Amino acid sequence: MTLSPDSRSGPREISAPFYASAASAHTWRPGVGLLCLLLLAAPLSAQDLDPRAYANVPVNGTFLIWGFAVSHGGVVSDPTLPVTDINATVETPSVGVARSFSLFGKTAQAFGVLPYSWAQVSGKVLEESRSITRAGLSDMRIRLSVLVKGAPAASLLEIAKAPRRTILGTSLTVVAPTGQFFPDRLINLGTNRWAFKPEFAVSQPIGERWLLDVYTALWLFTANDSYYPGTFHRTQAPMGAFQAHLSYTFRRALWVAFDATYYAGGHTTVQGVENNDRQSNSRLGATLALPVGRRHSIKLAASTGAIVRYGANFTTFSVGWQTGWLPRPAPTR
Repeated sequence: MTLSPDSRSGPREISAPFYASAASAHTWRPGVGLLCLLLLAAPLSAQDLDPRAYANVPVNGTFLIWGFAVSHGGVVSDPTLPVTDINATVETPSVGVARSFSLFGKTAQAFGVLPYSWAQVSGKVLEESRSITRAGLSDMRIRLSVLVKGAPAASLLEIAKAPRRTILGTSLTVVAPTGQFFPDRLINLGTNRWAFKPEFAVSQPIGERWLLDVYTALWLFTANDSYYPGTFHRTQAPMGAFQAHLSYTFRRALWVAFDATYYAGGHTTVQGVENNDRQSNSRLGATLALPVGRRHSIKLAASTGAIVRYGANFTTFSVGWQTGWLPRPAPTR
């Protein structure tokens, strides 16, 4: 998500825009615009923590996921900028659907999620306090993953009988610019650009109950040709991301994970002027999955910034509910 003030499709603006005048907007636009983009865009990209994303699942299954996340925190920024004490609270319900299938004999999964966000943002511009509220759709996400080794396409019974193996997986995540975006405002819920994340993963069992997941990815971004005040050209350099998760299984579908991520790069350029905003940050978190009956499960997660040298420093809590439908096994003769 990004930050640009207006009230056309969300709650009313509760104070004046972040800039006191058009002159100050022109003078500090690149730096302040960067801060606003970081506030809501970062939690939906490089800061992701997703344990067991490459777990072996039965093919021909359909999964419905409902989620709700709350992020709160501030921005670590250049101290010479006129914007200080920026804080935001973002509440995001979402709904997603996933479908597992066989792709050339490999287990594959397609997943799509559409979030809706409420954001309350406050800060000081030239020592004057400002605050706004936004509500609307955020950018949609689509992900295609394939388990290329260690997880051939199989049914639930076949997976239950198979030994635990090392799994190698890959995926492509696409973030589409479906979120609310006003070109003449700095505070937005959408980024008005496409983003692509190719990722490679290793999932390594350790004994009977432990599992180590390691992912490496690269975020790639298209340009935003309608950046504030609506005519500016903004680009962002690629950003590398690394995740590690160590999880312990108590019993089927009941597990806990300890999560960590590090991401670096992603400096921005506005109208050909490069910003000194390269990120080099890390986050830590934990995830708990709980089964509810045979078809349902709940996932609780929390994460926070460990080392944040530049960019958003949010603490995030989330809860998700998943319901699955699997094909019935063929009757034995």
